[in-house]
Amino acid sequence: MPADQLYQAVAPFSEHFNLCSYYLDQNVEKGRAGKVALIHGERTQTFGELAERVTRLSAFLRHAGVRPEERILLILPDGFEFAEAFFACLRVGGVFCMVNPLLKADALQYYLEYTKARVVLTHADVLPELSAAARASRFCETVLVSCGDAGGFTPYEEALGSFACDDPQAFVECTGPDDLAGWLFTSGSTGQPKACVHTHADFAWSTETYALRVVGYEEADRCLSVPKLFFGYATGTNLMFPFRVGASAVLFSGRSTAEELFDQIEAHRPTLLTSVPTMINNMLRSPRCEETDLSSLRVCLSAGEALPPKLYQEWKERTGVEILDGIGSAEMFHIYISNYPGDVKLGSLGKIVPGYEARIIDEEGQEVPTGEPGRLRVRGGSTALCYWGDKEKSREAFQGEWCTSADIFHRDDDGYYFYEGRCDDLLKVSGIWTSPLEIENALLEHPAVQEVCVVGCAGADNLVKPLAFCVLREGQVGDEALAAELKVWLKGRLAPHKYPRWFEWRAELPKNDRGKIARKILKEDLLARGSTRT
Repeated sequence: MPADQLYQAVAPFSEHFNLCSYYLDQNVEKGRAGKVALIHGERTQTFGELAERVTRLSAFLRHAGVRPEERILLILPDGFEFAEAFFACLRVGGVFCMVNPLLKADALQYYLEYTKARVVLTHADVLPELSAAARASRFCETVLVSCGDAGGFTPYEEALGSFACDDPQAFVECTGPDDLAGWLFTSGSTGQPKACVHTHADFAWSTETYALRVVGYEEADRCLSVPKLFFGYATGTNLMFPFRVGASAVLFSGRSTAEELFDQIEAHRPTLLTSVPTMINNMLRSPRCEETDLSSLRVCLSAGEALPPKLYQEWKERTGVEILDGIGSAEMFHIYISNYPGDVKLGSLGKIVPGYEARIIDEEGQEVPTGEPGRLRVRGGSTALCYWGDKEKSREAFQGEWCTSADIFHRDDDGYYFYEGRCDDLLKVSGIWTSPLEIENALLEHPAVQEVCVVGCAGADNLVKPLAFCVLREGQVGDEALAAELKVWLKGRLAPHKYPRWFEWRAELPKNDRGKIARKILKEDLLARGSTRT
């Protein structure tokens, strides 16, 4: 598709374009100042209240010396303060950098050094891990601390109370669509996380395409998310996208558990749930799944890891609600291939989102025939500029308008895309490339298996075979008899070389801060214990 046709999917953004105005201020201008924007427990915040506090925080940031395109580090749990800090950063033309508030001191030190942020906005609960690193940092000058003792840093409410909305420094920075707006961090699966650098237009592009043309956000929606706001997937679905249409977002600060999700659904009756396959599975296994009224939900979103067809079917049977599974990335900000309402193909990640184009290529960069697997290459109006501070990795991933991922896909004759895994996760078994995902999906269909992750393991002959880490459903016992039963189960579903040679039974599988099964940790654990098996 010619580039001009591709980019006609979204009208050009104006010369002066700031995401704080695009997402937040426009709601006040359209008469929604009194409408609830955010819900946190028993507290609510209207669009007008949020805009007023964002304006005062913006004045503080400018008086603290923040200049356009400077990074501001946000280390905050989900709550009103996160939204206030996020939009104030954009209002002054800063570049938001969002990280998990549950990180330990060494990780926080890495982000302080990598971002070189002069201003950090955080929560009192983070200070035990952050204080020493912030005080030792050569770059950090101001730390704003919300919700408790500021530990010698600047109290958040004191900072806001020092400035009025009409302060001369509270104006909206005259940014343009191509000015820098935010850093989104990769998961760090191959080393320390790196930042994908994005502009104001990148975030608006995904909003106008995926949010409005695929999901169909509406003003009446009330949104709830399993992932936390520091993760770009949730920043989009549970803050940016609902605000674009004047919808409300439900926030909670604690860990995302099945019990917490049921509590939130009962209390706030959301219409749109942002989830991940692991949580969908946990909710279905909870006794409360049959007890809780889920009738308020009209759509469920899933991304981050492959959604097994069996999980989709179970969820649809229980709730009557479609799951729109899709794939996005920090490099592209958000989802660019997705299932659509009324058009869900089991096992697939759906079709290309309007405003994007995808190709599946071989090792030489040539497009492969339909049905054959290869690496996914995608382009659209939200492609990152680069990985900050990593020229080699940037050149490998970004080629002009295109971004080449490490994800392996194939596309069928009808234009649906099917995920086969990451190129570094594929196993070469008996000389044949094998997808762990295919094995995992087959095992999940067995009634004894609740969760599974398949990795490669070398046998005594140094040849790689699949090994399956399994979490069993309640009442099941992991032993040689069950391993033999699972192998028989797989005989009618997979080629012989794909059967797991070994099984390990686990009470739980490790997860990363995005809620995905941490395959990397299982590989490292296997290596540390000696990767060969007899």
